[in-house]
Amino acid sequence: MKDTLVTLIGGGGFIGRYVAQALLAHGARVRIAGRDPRKSYFIKPLGGLGQTQFVAADVTRPDTIARAVQGADGVVNLVGVFDGDLDRVHVDGARAIAEAAAREGAAMVHVSAIGADSESPARYARTKAAGEAAVTAALPHATILRPATVFGREDQFVNRFAGMIASLPIVPVLKPGARFQPVYVGDVADAVVAALADRDTFGGRTFELGGPEVLTMLELHRRIATAIGRDPTFVPLPDVAGKLLSALPLSPISADQWKLLQRDTVVGDRAEGLDALGVARTPLDAITPGWLVRYARAGRFGLRARA
Repeated sequence: MKDTLVTLIGGGGFIGRYVAQALLAHGARVRIAGRDPRKSYFIKPLGGLGQTQFVAADVTRPDTIARAVQGADGVVNLVGVFDGDLDRVHVDGARAIAEAAAREGAAMVHVSAIGADSESPARYARTKAAGEAAVTAALPHATILRPATVFGREDQFVNRFAGMIASLPIVPVLKPGARFQPVYVGDVADAVVAALADRDTFGGRTFELGGPEVLTMLELHRRIATAIGRDPTFVPLPDVAGKLLSALPLSPISADQWKLLQRDTVVGDRAEGLDALGVARTPLDAITPGWLVRYARAGRFGLRARA
């Protein structure tokens, strides 16, 4: 990857910052493309002089994508949303990126999601599947990565639950039996680099990225509680309550997200995964103590006192 130029569409987001860091560590030049490049300037100190570039681009405007991809050796699409016009972002936007990459003769990694399914009742999953199809049609050698639920210091999944567990004596648990296979964001970044570095081997293939453990929603809550030294009462909610909650205005979970919870977020039995890309899977407990400590009573000092 040394001295190659890789454009990260949506590179200033949660996964993008780790992909950028991994690429920079391998000597690549990285061009971060987003609607407001200023929000990505925090990435600049991660690389050497002249190793990072920033450009304004919007996946709903193909002309801006073409400019962002111009001259690139590799392209990574990291854009994903849960609200708004999902077809325009997940499908039309992905197609525009793949077409631009094809014109440049660039390698491409398209980051989708486990559960992408054209028959899913969830709009998110349907548009993710349609986006994969659009990318493959425009660029058959593109690599598709489908991460499970991604965890890391800046995530909006583990942190959300940790905040609830730290502040509430009684914690309701939606869909307590739903199964997850959390994958560390650094492993996802390494998978992106591996796919870009050897497109002859990994191009045109789809990989489902999951961690080494499968946990239910209730088990995940308990694991987080143990990590931060809290002992709330967990109250599993029946499906009827979850469905009703998702229909309410200002609910913490949307109706579409509730539909996504009806299907386990785990790697398929026959799917290729991180192992096939040469990436070791990082356990949840190997990473979370480093940042979840802020949710413990008195923070890091409180945990030392307990010990």
